[in-house]
Amino acid sequence: MNEKIKVEGVDPYKDNRPKREQVEQMFDSIAPAYDFMNTAMTFGLHRHWRDVALRAVLKFNPSHVLDVATGTGDVAFRLKELSPGLRITGIDLSEGMLAEAEKKLKTHPDWRDSIDFRCGDSLDLPFEDETFDAVTVAYGVRNFQDLEKGYKEMYRVLKPGGIICVIELSVPSNFILKGGYNLYANHIIPSIGKLVSGDNRAYKYLPESIAACPQRDDMTALMKTAGFNKAGWRSLTFGVVTIYLGRK
Repeated sequence: MNEKIKVEGVDPYKDNRPKREQVEQMFDSIAPAYDFMNTAMTFGLHRHWRDVALRAVLKFNPSHVLDVATGTGDVAFRLKELSPGLRITGIDLSEGMLAEAEKKLKTHPDWRDSIDFRCGDSLDLPFEDETFDAVTVAYGVRNFQDLEKGYKEMYRVLKPGGIICVIELSVPSNFILKGGYNLYANHIIPSIGKLVSGDNRAYKYLPESIAACPQRDDMTALMKTAGFNKAGWRSLTFGVVTIYLGRK
């Protein structure tokens, strides 16, 4: 699949290191500014997108959820708010991002026994087969060094009948909207991101990786290749974000 080759060839710092190492460095660099930038560049809409996706997951009544590329724990904490009895395991390769998640967890000591954050590789998940009822990934799959392998790993750790939910930014399909999106994503966001985070490349990589990542039908086709026999998508806010659901 050409889209798969494209996204794996888009790296944050464009050097000779594996994409995994570059992504880890990038998120370590921007971790303190990450939550602020998510809110600023989406005008707060990321909370609405997140809740639409998570409410779809909770319809399947999971008891143990794996949040892949958990970052600062935004999805994990919101899942806990929406379903207090839930167990959540979050995994991320960036220790900087996980440090921010742990700071948040300290403000909810009663959640310590039911939310667990771990540092690890999404392409080599340190869990037994068929461990989780659901897997969530918010804005993470386009950072995978091998997208198909990532989906196969998530499929492996899901129980039969389990649900996967992917939230990912996407390019609007409407020609007029695409022009405005390109101006905002390729020029305004990188300028603000550099000013706030101090990382010159991180928010230039963002629109590059979005454009290169499989979207909509191409993404669900890749999910089916990895084993998810039921997969579909729903775009929100004129197509700037897409939610993907799949079943094992």
